[in-house]
Amino acid sequence: MITIVFLLLIFALSFGLTYFVRQFAIKKNIIDTPNERSSHSVPTPRGGGLAIVISFYVALILTYWFGQLETSVFYGLLGLVSISVIGFIDDHDHIPARYRLLVHFGAAAWACYWLGIIPWSGEGGWLYYLLWGVTLFYLVWLLNLYNFMDGIDGIATVEAITVIASAALLLFLDRAAAHLYPMLALLAALLGFLFWNWPPAKIFMGDVGSAFLGILIGGFSLITANDGSLDFAIWLILLAVFITDATYTLFVRLFRGEKVYEAHRSHAYQYLSRQYGHKFVTIGVLTVNVFWLLPLAWLGHHYSQFLITCVVLAYVPLILLAMKSRAGFAE
Repeated sequence: MITIVFLLLIFALSFGLTYFVRQFAIKKNIIDTPNERSSHSVPTPRGGGLAIVISFYVALILTYWFGQLETSVFYGLLGLVSISVIGFIDDHDHIPARYRLLVHFGAAAWACYWLGIIPWSGEGGWLYYLLWGVTLFYLVWLLNLYNFMDGIDGIATVEAITVIASAALLLFLDRAAAHLYPMLALLAALLGFLFWNWPPAKIFMGDVGSAFLGILIGGFSLITANDGSLDFAIWLILLAVFITDATYTLFVRLFRGEKVYEAHRSHAYQYLSRQYGHKFVTIGVLTVNVFWLLPLAWLGHHYSQFLITCVVLAYVPLILLAMKSRAGFAE
């Protein structure tokens, strides 16, 4: 079912839809206007992530229709569309955080039901319910941190492309093709959007795309962890750039007594982008993911005795970089 032609069609669909979404955003004045908390200086249309979402779900439905996808995986991923819906509405008309969180936890619970929870040794009892809670928190945090990290041109798109491509490569080398199909479809949709989002961006992803990508990647991590094809820790390695910056910045701001729910410009990537530019930081994320985190993930995947060491090696340099960049501190 998944052929080069099929992937090219998904790429073309995403590319074309992004063009139309951009025209619509300009016509309806759905524009990100720079302010004191912005990392960009030019008014830019937003909501382009809608093209990624539509293209991905077209591919997902067709893949399932032709019998190339398990029912549980199909329904588990299909239910995540609620995140893109609430994000689309929020891009057009602000929704209070409590209502967004309600949808976030509902979508996370849906994913846990169909895709499974973070696996651990032993089953049943208090551990099972604890892992349910941990998995819910993990998915909701990944969703929101991805949204926080979508602040400069191309960074969220490049992160998703490199993380998913790295996971797909590890699965392909193991000849574990069961869940490659939706990952490859997502890659095609992301690449179609990247043309418009690459620095200097012609359109921003918006909540409709960034929040959706966060929980979707989390969903993929649950699928492969539960079927044994990729250990959950491998995904923690591949996602280390975004997890480190968002989490470290949150804790620093929390300990400094700041209102963590308010918009700010104190992530490490934001400080670095003001110093070196958007393109430099986006290419930097790509470089770290491909030439540092992917080799560590490969090593941990094939030599499980070194997995914890690989996780530590993935995070320590990034934490030091966040500290050096004064992430979490006001300008």
